Amino acid sequence: MSRAARLKATGPFRDGFELPDHQGKGANCGGAPQATARSEGEMMQEPTPEVADEAPSGSEITAYDRQHFVTYLRLLDAKADGANWKEVAQIVLDCDPDGDEWRNRRCWRSHLDRAEWFTREGYRMLLEQSAENGIARR
Repeated sequence: MSRAARLKATGPFRDGFELPDHQGKGANCGGAPQATARSEGEMMQEPTPEVADEAPSGSEITAYDRQHFVTYLRLLDAKADGANWKEVAQIVLDCDPDGDEWRNRRCWRSHLDRAEWFTREGYRMLLEQSAENGIARR
């Protein structure tokens, strides 16, 4: 199976789901479905918000980041597999393959950079916020 086929057929949960065809949307990048658990053992596709042309770049975790955690995981997976950036931009970020290549590459690069930021720094903030919220609830 080719990398592109694996990327299309597998989400971060490796349960396998197909991405719908978003051709003709008019937007360069759009939201690809994310797999979420509805109940034990059952997975469903849930559309995510549109993918922005550029991911956030600050040192704070944003609402956009929280909505796109699965997107970031899929980008990191694709990088680890050595997938071609154009295939990844089309499949994961729903970028128009016939659109502006520079814009598509910037979209892919900014989202991959953000995903990598989470592996270096962002995850610590998530853990700290979780710990704070856990203490505040008690």
